[in-house]
Amino acid sequence: MLLIGPAGAGKSTFAAAHFKPVEIVSSDHLRGLLANDPADQSASADAFRILTMIVTGRMKRGLLTVVDATSLRAADRARYRGIAARYGGPVVAIAFDLSPATYHARNRGRADRVVAEDVLERQIDDMARTVAALPSEGYSALYLVRDDEPLEVARGA
Repeated sequence: MLLIGPAGAGKSTFAAAHFKPVEIVSSDHLRGLLANDPADQSASADAFRILTMIVTGRMKRGLLTVVDATSLRAADRARYRGIAARYGGPVVAIAFDLSPATYHARNRGRADRVVAEDVLERQIDDMARTVAALPSEGYSALYLVRDDEPLEVARGA
C-alpha cells in the first residue's frame, strides 16, 4: 500500500490509526534511525535504500506493507509496484489530494518537523501532477482522500 502526498498531508497519522506499527515502513522513521533526525535530508538516500529492502522482504513474505513516504515521483511508485508484482501482491494507492491551504495549515501545526514553505509548494505542485497520473499507473485500488472526507480502509483479520 502506498500513501501518497506532500508533507503534512496526514499520511503518518492515517497509517498509525489504521495499521500495526510493524506494517508501516516510514522514510521519516528510517531517517531518524540513521541520523537521529527524521527531517535530516542528508540521510534520505540511505533511508530509501533500507526502505526498499524492507518493502522487498515483507512483500516476499506476503505481508501487508504500508509505504509512508511522499511517493510524489513516478519512478518511486513504479519501483514499489514492481516489487509487489514480483511477489504477486496487489498495490493499493491512497493519495491525499487536499487543498493547498490544508497542506500548509497541517505543516505549520506539526510538532516535530515543519517543512520549509518553498519545499512544500514544490510538493503541492508535484501532487497535482501525481493525482493526474495515478489512474493510469495500474493500481489494484486507488483512493483519493479529499478535505473533510474521512477514509476508512477495510482490512482482513
